[in-house]
Amino acid sequence: MIENKTIVGSEEWVALPQLQIPAIKVRVDSGAKTSALHAVNITPFQRSNETWVTFDVFPIQNNGKKHIRCEARVVDKRIVKSSTGNREHRYLIRTSLHVNGSAWDIELTLTNRDSMGYRMLLGREAMIGRMLVDPESSFLLGELSDEDVENTYKLKTNSANGLKIGLLASNPDLYSNRRIIEAGERRGHDVQFLNIRQCYMKLDAKTPEIHYRGGKILNDLDAVIPRIRPAITYYGCSLAWQFGSLGIFCLNSAKAISQSRDKLFSLQLLLNNGIDIPTTGFANSPLDTNDLIKMVGGSPLIIKLLEGTQGKGVVLAETKKAAESVINAFKSLNAYILVQEFIKEANGKDIRCFVIDGKVVAAMQREAPPGEFRANMHMGGTASLVKITAAEKKMAIKATKAMGLQVAGVDIIRSSKGPLLLEVNSS
Repeated sequence: MIENKTIVGSEEWVALPQLQIPAIKVRVDSGAKTSALHAVNITPFQRSNETWVTFDVFPIQNNGKKHIRCEARVVDKRIVKSSTGNREHRYLIRTSLHVNGSAWDIELTLTNRDSMGYRMLLGREAMIGRMLVDPESSFLLGELSDEDVENTYKLKTNSANGLKIGLLASNPDLYSNRRIIEAGERRGHDVQFLNIRQCYMKLDAKTPEIHYRGGKILNDLDAVIPRIRPAITYYGCSLAWQFGSLGIFCLNSAKAISQSRDKLFSLQLLLNNGIDIPTTGFANSPLDTNDLIKMVGGSPLIIKLLEGTQGKGVVLAETKKAAESVINAFKSLNAYILVQEFIKEANGKDIRCFVIDGKVVAAMQREAPPGEFRANMHMGGTASLVKITAAEKKMAIKATKAMGLQVAGVDIIRSSKGPLLLEVNSS
């Protein structure tokens, strides 16, 4: 009967008291069969000859300060196809759902939903016979303000055992910046976003300082994570240098960041360390255009602005005439450029290796969309896990050390001559 059912919107607040979760925002999705809960560090164990799991839940989106350690008995293990088409083995648990004064048991799969907009998805199996969905509405059962949520969880704003970390960047809303802050907070650290343009320095032999907007002094930080945009490399590196001189740990040094940002110098540095790169040319005279094109093997070829990033300022010239036009156009703007041989056999793919403290900790293959040669994610590329070779791993580590970086994203391309290094990224 319709009158016995609760009308809900496309998003609502619910509670999972058996998991000690007093409030969590859910996406109500009648198109999904099974409900899912964001969970990390999922670990199975045996209790009374039954399989249980412990797992961590961070119930508030973009907030790593509140974490709840949960445990539940495993009902099943299923293969679930996500909205992106990926198939994943997930543990299935059963727990009590509290909504608008009513409670009933539902089944939940456990999965990492960091990339999703909601920590929980409420599927149709949990709603059958109890709910009707009005997709045009939200929070028909009541909205919770940030203050309400904070009071509900009694959030702690800092940890006595954690570090005070500054994330030195430009955009607080950038997904990767938010994730770094959340990851630090999960580990008990106090992470604050520091807008590069709102930092300023006091240069003094006895009392050097770094100030932030409003006159706040930042000398008490334990560490700084620099994520400096190319457009403000000079000022950002000046700040990183000042932090380092104050004895504050800087994840990548100003010198290393500057070296990696200078595309020409970084390539020269890599070659001096015996690292193979695509054949590259550099010139500053329009009279040398023809020889410059010939130098890298002719067309097709890649033309890059020295200050480009995220695939911007990179052009594929498929003919000699097109190459001449692009090179001369860039030169007329007094822009420094590199020309580079085009590795056709790479077929629009490259590899990004993540190097931390001399170890490759992860790698992904990026593939350009149809009709595009740049595999950058910002240009519409797609990513997948990839197993790299021993030679590729060695190249990534060697390149990172050559730049003097502690953390780096190393871009490698596979060619008929073996792996070739494209770029070392400091952010």
